[in-house]
Amino acid sequence: MHLGLLTLWLHLPGCRSLKEKRRRLQPLLHRLHRQFNVSVAEIGEQDKWQRAVIACAIVSNDAAHAQRVLQQVTAWAETHWQGGWIEKERLEWR
Repeated sequence: MHLGLLTLWLHLPGCRSLKEKRRRLQPLLHRLHRQFNVSVAEIGEQDKWQRAVIACAIVSNDAAHAQRVLQQVTAWAETHWQGGWIEKERLEWR
């Protein structure tokens, strides 16, 4: 069994409230879950208007598959997500 964890630090420019931040993040979280079949959650910076930390996790019996999926998540978010940008990313394996 292989567990892959992708952590993304996001910047959401122009957010003026936590409600607006949630409104921008929810479509991203739902899309990543639906398109890549990963578990996704906001895990940090929850009280900051223009910053968010999200984690994407996948469990697989094939480490190469898990790595490919998480790399695709990052690539998709960088090219298609209009709500902000990725400041930093970290990929971990267990």
